[in-house]
Amino acid sequence: MSERAILRRCVACRKLLDRKQLFKVTRDYQDGVVLEGGMGRSAYLCPNEVCLEESYRRKRLQKALRCQLPANVMEMLQKRLNHCIDAAVEAR
Repeated sequence: MSERAILRRCVACRKLLDRKQLFKVTRDYQDGVVLEGGMGRSAYLCPNEVCLEESYRRKRLQKALRCQLPANVMEMLQKRLNHCIDAAVEAR
């Protein structure tokens, strides 16, 4: 039996993609804002530089999560993006 993709929309570019292809940012009821875990209000972001910059510039993540983002969240997303880019380059 094939597994159906669970689709989510990127807050920056508005593309509808499988959630496994996106970064997940969650406003957790206990721990504040967390990446890839927690229970609570979530927003998704494409793993590319353009979407990351757009979400920061237009405060798309803050609006989707309905809270202020700590500065370290954007830094962690940038590091995760750089890691994905490095892994893609090594795979070639």
